[in-house]
Amino acid sequence: MAKYSKPRSGSLAYVPRKRAKKETPRIHSWPDTGEPGILGFAGYKAGMSNVLAIDHRKNSPTSGLEVFVPVTVLETPPLSVAAIRFYKKDYNGLRVYSDIYSNNLPEDFRRAVTTLDSKKKKPDKEIKELEKKLDEIADIRLLVYTQPKLTSLSKKKPDLMEMHIGGGLEEKLDYAREKLGGLIPVSEVFRENQYVDVTAVSRGKGFQGVIKRYGIRMQSRKAGKGRRHIGTGGAWTPARKMWREPLPGQMGYHTRTEHNKMLMRIGDDGSEINPVDGFLRYGMVRKDYVLIKGSVPGPSKRLIRLTHPRKPKKDVTYRITHVNLSTKQK
Repeated sequence: MAKYSKPRSGSLAYVPRKRAKKETPRIHSWPDTGEPGILGFAGYKAGMSNVLAIDHRKNSPTSGLEVFVPVTVLETPPLSVAAIRFYKKDYNGLRVYSDIYSNNLPEDFRRAVTTLDSKKKKPDKEIKELEKKLDEIADIRLLVYTQPKLTSLSKKKPDLMEMHIGGGLEEKLDYAREKLGGLIPVSEVFRENQYVDVTAVSRGKGFQGVIKRYGIRMQSRKAGKGRRHIGTGGAWTPARKMWREPLPGQMGYHTRTEHNKMLMRIGDDGSEINPVDGFLRYGMVRKDYVLIKGSVPGPSKRLIRLTHPRKPKKDVTYRITHVNLSTKQK
């Protein structure tokens, strides 16, 4: 009898498979461009559409031809800069040394941060004091928040997150001082036809069994105690469940990063890409938006974070000639 073998079922790349801590994902690795400016951006997923574009890749079989490209639409209103965060080196790594908040924070920001001091402070004076201690500072970052009130979302609470800044320490301080309390549009951070890394929390599917969660084979119809379970629970030694064994549990709602997604267009007029009756479960895109080639993790309305690529590829060019504006309500 021929030997039966097959690859194991289910990827072991992500352990543990548990729910994300929060819907605003944390980014652990930031590629530095060397230029002063924030190294990422954030927007809300409106949905998917498709475009026709001229393929300008030299060695592509479709070079110079019009091709069909699926795209994801993100609504990207400008990010507001709430505070400058200073880090100091500690025994265990970096530790927050001081936060300097802007004086002109809107009322809806209080929904995201409820512990702010009610007394008005002078940011310029605080920055000058910390400037004298610059040799003690290890890093400078920005605290930014989104503006969902400028989108079609019903949510009012802005999403607060930390953004790294490129360049040296003095360049970071000058940039942070200039942007404190101001707005940063997506066109200032990225350009068209460049690659970006996308980080988001994937679509949640709740508690699932091993068949759906790992894709293992069902038991035969004569198997006892049901069919949608694993054939063996593991070896007798060691006498415990190993992490390599498929087990039921949480599926989806995990933080995931996809590398090198092409940013095909940056626009400031949502009517250019809105379907006739809006995106399903989202509505109309009002102003700033980006089109990303292919799909990104998460359902509609999910916060999506973009960063410069960690594994850079050579930029390629697509020239969009037509955007599909037909209805998505099917």
